[in-house]
Amino acid sequence: MKTGIAELPLHYGSCPKWLFVRMKKLSGAIAKAIVLEFGTTEFLKRISDPFFFQAFACVVGFDWHSSGTTTTLCAALKEANLEEYGIAICGGKGNMARKTPEEIEEKIKYVDADPEKMKYFSRIAAKVDSSCVQDGFELYHHVFIFNEKGEWSVVQQGLNQATRYARRYHWFSPKDLVNEPHTAVCCDYKTKTLNLVASECEKTRKYITELAKEGKENIKKLVMHSSHWFDLRKYEKSFSALEKAYEQQPKTFEELLSIQGIGAKALRALALISKLIYGSELSWRDPVKYSFAHGGKDRVPYPVDKKLYDNSIRTLEEAIQLAKLGKREKLNALKALERLKI
Repeated sequence: MKTGIAELPLHYGSCPKWLFVRMKKLSGAIAKAIVLEFGTTEFLKRISDPFFFQAFACVVGFDWHSSGTTTTLCAALKEANLEEYGIAICGGKGNMARKTPEEIEEKIKYVDADPEKMKYFSRIAAKVDSSCVQDGFELYHHVFIFNEKGEWSVVQQGLNQATRYARRYHWFSPKDLVNEPHTAVCCDYKTKTLNLVASECEKTRKYITELAKEGKENIKKLVMHSSHWFDLRKYEKSFSALEKAYEQQPKTFEELLSIQGIGAKALRALALISKLIYGSELSWRDPVKYSFAHGGKDRVPYPVDKKLYDNSIRTLEEAIQLAKLGKREKLNALKALERLKI
C-alpha cells in the first residue's frame, strides 16, 4: 500500500560531514536492531510510515521539519551496509535516483529477489507520484528498499519551487498500484490536484485506457464529434506518446502507465477527454488526510494519529536499547526521542 505523504519546507545546503558520519553509524545500528528484533518486513513497514521516518531522522540528529530529513536519512541508511541483514537500499537524490535499476541488479547479489519485478515496482511508484497524482511537485529523490521476500518500500520526494515546499511519498508493497493507495497521508496544506488514483476515478481510469488504445487520429475524431470548443492543439504534443499505446493495446490502466512516454500531460489530456465524451468523474482531491508535524508551525495545532505515533516512538525506543551503541550514544538518542513524545 501507499502509506503516506509528508510535506516539508525546502532547506538548501548539505549535511555537515561530521553529522552525516554520526547519522550513518546511529541509523545503521538502530536499523539493524529493528531487523534483528522484528524482522525485515517490519523494518520496511516502519520506514514507509511518515511518523516513524521523521522521528527516526530526529533521533539520529536531523531537524524535525526539514526536507533534508528525507535525502540525508536515506543516504545514511544506504551507506550503513544493511545487505547482510537482508535489506537492500537503492537510489537516492538526483542522478542517484536514475541509477536505481542498476543498483537493484547489484544488490540482488546480496539480497535475493526478482530483479525485474523490483525494477518494475520502482518505476511504477515513481510514475504514479509524478504522473497520476498531479499536485505540482516534481520528483527529485527516489529510494527503493527491498528484502528477500520480494517485499518493498519506496521513499521519494518532490519539490515545488513556487511554494518552496517538498512533499514526501511513502510506499509499502501495494496490492493495487493505481487505486486509492494511501493509508496515512500527511501535509501542511492542500493543493488542487488531479488525482487519478482516487477511488472515484475508477471508471475514468478504464475510459482513459480504452481511449489510449484508439490511437491519436481516432481520439481527435471523437473529440471533434463531441465538442467544437475543446482545444486539441493544447494537447498535440501529448498525443504523440499515444502511438505506443495504440501499438501495445494495454488491457489495464497500470499497463498503460508502464508504457514509456505516457506521462502527466498525456494522462491529463485523456482524463479531460474522458470527461468530455463519457462524462466520467475526475478527482481534484489532494491525497492528504492530516498534518505531518505533531505540533504544527507557529504553535498551530494539527490533528495527529496518536496511537500510530506512540507506536513508532516505542519501536524506536526498543531499537535504541538493543542497538550496538555506546552508553553516551544511546543516552543522547533516547533524549532526542523523549523530546518528540506528545
